[in-house]
This record gives sequence, C-alpha cells and structure tokens, in this order.
Amino acid sequence: MVLIVALFFLWGVANNLNDVLIAHFKKLFTLSDLQAGLVQSAFYLGYFCLAIPAALFMRAKGYRAAVLTGLGLYGLGAFLFWPAAGAQSYPFFLAALFVIAGGLAFLETSANPLIARLGPEETASRRLNLAQAFNPLGSIAGVALGSQFILSGVSLSPEQKAAMAPAALDAWRASEAAAVQLPYLLIGLVVIGWAVLIRVVRFPPVATESDVDEGVGALDDFRALLANRRLLSGVAAQFFYVGAQVGIWSYLIRYAQVAVPGTGEHRAAAFLTASLVLFMVGRFAGAALMGRIAALPLLASFAGIAALLCVAATAIGGYAGIGALIATSFFMSIMYPTIFAESVAGLGPRTKSAAALLVMAIIGGAVLTALMGYVSDVSGSILWAMLVPAGCFLVVLGFALRAGARA
Repeated sequence: MVLIVALFFLWGVANNLNDVLIAHFKKLFTLSDLQAGLVQSAFYLGYFCLAIPAALFMRAKGYRAAVLTGLGLYGLGAFLFWPAAGAQSYPFFLAALFVIAGGLAFLETSANPLIARLGPEETASRRLNLAQAFNPLGSIAGVALGSQFILSGVSLSPEQKAAMAPAALDAWRASEAAAVQLPYLLIGLVVIGWAVLIRVVRFPPVATESDVDEGVGALDDFRALLANRRLLSGVAAQFFYVGAQVGIWSYLIRYAQVAVPGTGEHRAAAFLTASLVLFMVGRFAGAALMGRIAALPLLASFAGIAALLCVAATAIGGYAGIGALIATSFFMSIMYPTIFAESVAGLGPRTKSAAALLVMAIIGGAVLTALMGYVSDVSGSILWAMLVPAGCFLVVLGFALRAGARA
C-alpha cells in the first residue's frame, strides 16, 4: 500500500511542474498564451492515447506490471529533457512531456481502481479521497522544485531582446533552457529507483495476477460500458473538471502577473504553492466530511462554490481575484476522486476498463487549457479566461445532482 500510494505523490510532481514550465517556456520561446498552453495539450494527449492500452496491458499482465511500465515511461520522458534543452527545441520538450504522460496514464489507470476496490464499495469515494490526498504533496514539491531551480526570475521584454547582442541573447536562452535539465534528471533517477524497489518487493496476488478470465478490457466489455449512462456522465464530468483544474493552475502565475502588475515570477509561483496547500487540505477535509455527508451532495456544493469563485476572479481582479482563484483549489480537491469512485460504483470486474475511459477524460486538460489561452489572446486579458473553468464546474454540479437523484 505504501509503495502504491507513493505513486500519487510522484505523478503530482510531474503534473504541477507543467504549471512552472508554461511560464518558463513562454518567456524562453516568446510564446502566446495559446502556444504556451500546448504544454498541457501535449501532456494530456499522452493520457488520452495510452489509457486504453494501459487497461488492456493491465488485464493481461496485472497491476504491478502496469505500474512498472508506467514508471519506465515516466523516467524515459524525464531523461529526454536533457537533449531537448541542449537542442533548445520546444517541439522536443512537448514530445518528452507526451512520453511522461504516457507513463502516468499507466500509473493512474492502475492505482486508482486498485484503491477503489480495496474495501467496501460504499466507502470507495472516501478511501480514494484519502489516497489522493498524497497527490498534492507531490504537486507542492513539483512547484517548489520548479520555482527554485527552473524559474530564474529574469524576464526580458521583446524590446530588451531586440537590443541585446546575438551572442548575449544566445547565452541567455542557453542558460534558461539548461535550467530544466538537472531537475528532470533527478526526477528520472528517483522514478527508475522506485521502479526497481517495486520490482523486488513481493506483492499480493491481487496486484500481480491477470484477469483475462474476467473479460476485463475486452471489446464487448467496452461496448457494455458505453451504454452505462452514469459512467458516461462521469467521463464528461471528469473531462470538464480536469480541464478546469489544469487551466486554473496553468495560468495562475500569468493571472497574478496581469491582475497585479509588477508581480515577479517567484511571488506568483508562491500563489500557486498556496493553492496546492489548500488543495491538499481540502482532500483531507473532504475525506473527513464524507464521514458525515454523502459524497454526491458534498461534490455538488463544492462545484457550485468553485464556479462562483471563478466568476469572482474574472470580475474583480487584483489581489481579491488571486485570492478567489487560490480558494478555488480547496473546493476542487474532492472532485477527481469522487467523480472517479461514483462513476465506477457497482461495475465490479469492469472497473479497470471503466478506469481507462475516465483516465482518457483527462484530455480535458489539453483541450480546455488551450481554449483558455485562446480566450485570453482574443479578449486581451487572462481574467476573462477564468469564465471557462466556471462553466466546467457547472458540468460537475450537474453530474453530482443527476447521479444523486439516481442513487
């Protein structure tokens, strides 16, 4: 259990380092908000493409084999950052992120359903919320790592770049690109080391045996799941939730710098860290509240409040707007694990295949983050882009109300 729960920490590191990379690549490669948002598009496209292959692989080889494959891809993608920095190639960085995300697709497709099935079905949401509480610890570590070792605090305006000698500009770009090499090398080494540890430790049969006889992952199994309205509603809710979460965190640094002109990179990154701390607190608080309040009514109330906070961030701006976005993280905290657990409730051996569909829904992080960048570019302000996650939270609210009505 300790080895598997630690995976939630490890993919949290990768997920939220992207929020730092967006700000870093935007200045290094002189990108628009839409172009910078392609960091998340490449990342979550990897989830989308490899979620079903991960479920099929898990069906044939078992949970542990899927975890080892995921960690191997994660480590490979991290190591690819070294040559990508040497080449100073944005497409190369995006390709490395795609490989990392492919590994995380294997990890999330295996770890989430395993936690959900280890115990009574009626407490699956609470159990998964508790396990997921370790994910924001990794997120905080990722942002701290990125803000300390990747963000230099030196931003050059287009005018300053134009005034620099070519050799000086090339040296600045090389230094900024090289800043990602050591952090990702260390991440890759830790991930591969963890894979070795999981390989040598003896696991119980539930983690190592295949379930080919159960028919999980077969084509007929997926056909049956596509007729399940509750699951499909959950997949849609997960798509919009992940899009909202990724979009808010991806552009929080940018939002802070626009809402309060003169805000430096490190101060803006501190706002993101505060968001992740609140997110972690919300996970533990949500798990505790679910001992007294049913999961779906709690999800509905949190989604409604999060939508209002995003509208406030659009309308108010300034430090109050930043505070509203930071507070949103508390109310986002229970959404992913609760939607996941409530969507797979009662599916039994089909849980793994359902998990693949829910992990594929993470593509919302790619689609809606890019949409937020487009709204920002068209409107001329990142503040207006926060209406996108507001609408996403209303979709989550609808799922909670519909699923609760059917319960």
